[in-house]
Amino acid sequence: MNTLGILHFDAFLLACIALNLTPGLDTFYILTRSGREGRGVGMAAALGINAGCIVHTLAAVLGISAILMTSALAFSVLKYLGAAYLVWIGLRMLVARSGARQPTVTRGMGLAAAFRQGMLTNVLNPKVALFFLAFLPQFVSMQAAHPQLGLLVLGLSFIGTGTMWSMVLALLGGHIHRLLTTRPRFGQWMDRVCGTVLLGFGVKLALQGRH
Repeated sequence: MNTLGILHFDAFLLACIALNLTPGLDTFYILTRSGREGRGVGMAAALGINAGCIVHTLAAVLGISAILMTSALAFSVLKYLGAAYLVWIGLRMLVARSGARQPTVTRGMGLAAAFRQGMLTNVLNPKVALFFLAFLPQFVSMQAAHPQLGLLVLGLSFIGTGTMWSMVLALLGGHIHRLLTTRPRFGQWMDRVCGTVLLGFGVKLALQGRH
């Protein structure tokens, strides 16, 4: 760890666990996908979200995320793309017919779609990029021989804890899914609530600033 410049790795892992357990868009999205479409789809969405975290980690290591901190235009473009994507997903949930939401629709291609959507909801959120840029360097000494590798190790460690918690959420959503298959009317109401919440996340993202 010395050549990588990693500081207080145990405290970092505790912080990762606390952050992962804090409910947010990722938590809600995984529970929504697995609750409505099954455990497998929820796991695909979870893997997509954590793949997005890999993108943010590499961006932080390479210094690309710093552009979002210094360029208001770059931040705004990514922010509005992410907000529009969340609003689009929310609207689809609100207007889709009940028959289009049956679990059989998500087989095969649905797993890829869940992965892709999960990844995009994460990658297109500039707040996540700035979080990685601000959080990881706190636990790395920039005077070390290979601080960039230290940032990469920390980022992958964060993703590791996040992936484990995401799988737990997907399994929990799978239990909800089994309940919804016996109560389709409840599932329709869940779609409306989830679609509304995703719309809210999109509006909130659109209104957020860099700080």
